[in-house]
Amino acid sequence: MKAIIVGGGIGGLTTALMLRARGIDSELFEQSDTIRELGVGINTLPHAIRELAAIGLLDRLDEVAIRTHELFYLTRHGQQVWHEKRGLDAGHDVPQFSIHRGRLQGVIHQAVIERLGADAIHTGCRLGSFTQDEGGVTAYFFDRGGAHVHTVRGDILIGADGIHSKVRETLFAEEGPPCWNGLMLWRGATDWPVFLTGRSMIIAGGLNAKAVVYPIAEGSSPASRLTNWAVLVRIGDGSSPPPRREDWSNLGRREEMMPYVSGFSIPQVDFAALVSATPEFWEYPCCDRDPLPYWSSGRVTLLGDAAHPMYPVGSNGASQAILDARCLADALARSEHPRQALMAYERQRLPMTADIVASNRRGGPEGVIDAVEQLAPQGFTDVETILNYEAREAIVRGYAAKAGFAARVVARQ
Repeated sequence: MKAIIVGGGIGGLTTALMLRARGIDSELFEQSDTIRELGVGINTLPHAIRELAAIGLLDRLDEVAIRTHELFYLTRHGQQVWHEKRGLDAGHDVPQFSIHRGRLQGVIHQAVIERLGADAIHTGCRLGSFTQDEGGVTAYFFDRGGAHVHTVRGDILIGADGIHSKVRETLFAEEGPPCWNGLMLWRGATDWPVFLTGRSMIIAGGLNAKAVVYPIAEGSSPASRLTNWAVLVRIGDGSSPPPRREDWSNLGRREEMMPYVSGFSIPQVDFAALVSATPEFWEYPCCDRDPLPYWSSGRVTLLGDAAHPMYPVGSNGASQAILDARCLADALARSEHPRQALMAYERQRLPMTADIVASNRRGGPEGVIDAVEQLAPQGFTDVETILNYEAREAIVRGYAAKAGFAARVVARQ
């Protein structure tokens, strides 16, 4: 069997590795001229790290990431709503990693080169079209100038080509552009003094105005870390198209972002100073798409952001793409026919990811902050009198169970 993978991001690269581990050949086609290490910080959850560990990548990830120890949810005024341990400290058998998105992609990319060979990856190849018949799929790729560069034949085609997926567009020609909810996300990272444990993550504020800060790598000295920050603010009502295309490489504009930064108080770190000290940062309109009725058509299927783009809530985007890759590879390895495998993969993954997309639109686990801020917009003396522990736990733990990363043993914090 041979798979054609469209897209060289985390989902596509992980799929190539998962297929290789099961004796299935693949070729990967990426439209960019190089596989670029884009983005800033992300969190990769234990259920996804477990899958990467199973294919021998845990030690490499440990070299470039931070093992997340704890998570704080605060109001925008800095009052604590929730605190919990994460990863190994929460009872998982593998860590949660706070990591630069590009470094995560780089680790997986290097493993693909080592295990499949550099010839298995083709860059500068834009999918033009594909056809399928009883025997397989034929895909046609073109360069930026429109010249035909590759025709490739395979048993299946996997669209892992992101929120603007050409494969998805072909299967659902009438869908239209992504949905924008009016939120703009600014993200950056810079070397900064250690705060708290040096492995702590803080989210302050609810869905309409949120600040995030956590370390993603060792710093220039033992007393510092490469520290990731994010500011998420509603700048529109979502009734119009986003002001800029959804792309991880859009440079942010300081004059647009800074007025919002003063609205957050984070006692554990000087957030305004951290943001101001960052030389450059990026912006991303928060977009997703409505869940699809199906992902697979014949010998063609979708994966990752092409299948289920979701708001950056709950640390789940990259993690769910990794889980897709494992599920699809397993289905292909045990099924008698590729079409049977694609349907089994879709039956398992589509309902779960559709639920996560819907939950992220409501704020995901961070909805506990919204709930408290709505009940006590000016702050509180004791959070228990506003929303008791059991009610807060139901929001946070309910999301973890839905997304598949609830720890087996979690002590009350």
